[in-house]
Amino acid sequence: MRNPALAFRPAPGSIPEAPGCYLFLDGAGRVLYVGKARVLRQRLASYFASWSNVPERNRAMLEAARSVEWIVVDSEAAALHLEWTLIQRHRPRHNVRFRDDKSYPELVLTTSEEYPRARVQRGRVAAGDRRFGPYASASDIRATLDLLLRVFPVRTCSDGVFARARRSDRPCLLHHIGRCAAPCTGEVDAAEHRRLVDGLAAFLDGGTGPVLDDLEGRMRVAADEQRYEAAARLRDQLEAARRATAKQQVVWSQPVDLDALALHEDELEAAAHVFIVRAGRLVGQRGWVVEKSAGMTTAELLTSCVVALYEDRSDDVPPLLLLPEPPDEPEALADLLTDLRREAGGPRAARVHVTVPQRGVRREFLATVAENARQQFQRARLRRASDLASRSAALDDLRGHLDLDEAPLRIEAYDISHLGGTEVVGSMVVLEDGLPRPSEYRRFKLRVDANDDPAAMREVVRRRFERLLTEQAEPLASAGARRSFAYPPQLVIIDGGPTQLAAALEGVADLPLDGVAFVALAKRFEELWRPGDDRPVVLPRGSEALYLVQRVRDEAHRFAVRYQRTRRTGSVRGSTLEDVPGIGPGRRRELLRRFGSVRGVRAATDDELLAVRGVSPTLLAALRAHLGPADGTEEP
Repeated sequence: MRNPALAFRPAPGSIPEAPGCYLFLDGAGRVLYVGKARVLRQRLASYFASWSNVPERNRAMLEAARSVEWIVVDSEAAALHLEWTLIQRHRPRHNVRFRDDKSYPELVLTTSEEYPRARVQRGRVAAGDRRFGPYASASDIRATLDLLLRVFPVRTCSDGVFARARRSDRPCLLHHIGRCAAPCTGEVDAAEHRRLVDGLAAFLDGGTGPVLDDLEGRMRVAADEQRYEAAARLRDQLEAARRATAKQQVVWSQPVDLDALALHEDELEAAAHVFIVRAGRLVGQRGWVVEKSAGMTTAELLTSCVVALYEDRSDDVPPLLLLPEPPDEPEALADLLTDLRREAGGPRAARVHVTVPQRGVRREFLATVAENARQQFQRARLRRASDLASRSAALDDLRGHLDLDEAPLRIEAYDISHLGGTEVVGSMVVLEDGLPRPSEYRRFKLRVDANDDPAAMREVVRRRFERLLTEQAEPLASAGARRSFAYPPQLVIIDGGPTQLAAALEGVADLPLDGVAFVALAKRFEELWRPGDDRPVVLPRGSEALYLVQRVRDEAHRFAVRYQRTRRTGSVRGSTLEDVPGIGPGRRRELLRRFGSVRGVRAATDDELLAVRGVSPTLLAALRAHLGPADGTEEP
């Protein structure tokens, strides 16, 4: 096929050999895609090459594009910054999209004002103000602030309340309960109030030791001078400071400043999570979900997430950033972050280092961040699954794409798991109204014992639907009888491609099934294959229907793998002893615990075996008959 971009290809000589950003537009002038390049001429040339050489992820965009424009900048870092700005402005459909990127609450000190105030806010802050966090919830940060106001009674009121108090020369209630030093009425001057604000900032930055030592020393002096009321107030302040310190988890033995970002992703989306460490303490964390563009690599995704993280936190870029993999264009990314850091902290601020730890405490810390990203990914999936509107839309969307007569209210998915053709098992998981029904899940120990997935799938589906017809034909024995296979699905999803689908259909070819649709979900491109079709059904990326079938496929895989591991573990532990009549799990465990292996049991004397609890002369004879004498081979 001819590359459709050749119709609007600009003259190669007109494209500058300079860093910058390029924009592909459709016929209506809407921006479809924004990209960056170290050399614009070289990057754009890749889009106008032979169609067979164009990456799959770019083809849909090029088919819709009608023109291309570019913007030249003076450095790769500036191109990276401009790319993010253009994406935020135009929201191109073929670029990565950030979902669930909620604003997190932060504690902000308005140090740009004459009388700074402490407040909880979200989003951007004014130039010159200081921010701490972000925190997981506003209640956490307010509880911390309430404790610290007993030690650093800085202003927290709004400008209107502050102005009213100045006019009336009467401090508010916060002053009377010891939560504000009342700079509004001159109880403290601007310089003294600024010192309280600086002390609060130092404490939040991790400098807790000097504050605690100072409070304890002043408390002891007041007690020695028999100023017991002052000593009691200092004691309360010391206790409040210690409780606030406990809320700041120490995660590093040295007072380092760093951010650690990790991802958990699949083919369509990813969850990003970041831990913010200042002075060795975990002072904040943040997470969001990303909708990936087609074919986006992990390196490109990391770069996009890092730029998104610091675009609205340009005043809080640490000197060290930990990532799980090298990002796309790491030098340009480090230059951009260094520029942001020096804009906020002065031209002598330290350069930002982007590091991929390979071992040690940094790698372990990053693994903790990755686990948080995984949990956030699962929570995002569950939120989508639990939403009634999205579930209804997914089922209706699936009905339309598969040409079903009605929405599939009961969906069953099947998967096969084995280890090199041994311990072959199958799984069946059920979704009803788009929600998992674990009580309806079933697992199959298969009769086949070879690396033949189609044969295994044929057996699983055959057994399931034979049981369906049997239970439908039999009346209930009693009101409480359980008929686990008596409800037919409207849609059956086979994990695999056309081969597995054909095998499943062979298994039920002679069964009188009515109203059951079969499809196979291929993992590589997330395509749905229907019986008799030459081309697969491709669900739109990001659609609720695609998330639904992915979720049920992943659940079937998880359920099958777990059962297969259970079978494998039991087989390894039991080994040859399983074949001995009269040897149950308890006696088998006792024999292996006592003698270590089957070889040890075989080599044991009769008296040693009879000393094992539960081993009788009859059982001893059965052991000798099945195991025979020691032959030098060991079985685990």
